[in-house]
Amino acid sequence: MRNLVEVIVKALVDQPEAVVVNEVQGEQSIILELKVAPEDMGKVIGKQGRIAKAIRTVVKAAATKENKRVIVEII
Repeated sequence: MRNLVEVIVKALVDQPEAVVVNEVQGEQSIILELKVAPEDMGKVIGKQGRIAKAIRTVVKAAATKENKRVIVEII
């Protein structure tokens, strides 16, 4: 899951080297914390959060395939 988010986000931003994805294991789910450069934040979130929602949808679909629950947080 972590690699999936990393690949998607690095393709969207101007500074791919600033993309950091931290994986935090919870009791029932996995939390992915996504950090990008401040000037790339708008590209990751998108207009009215559409790109962020699309990223979460793709990750959720991949997680469902593996019977896991994943939450993507953009920090």
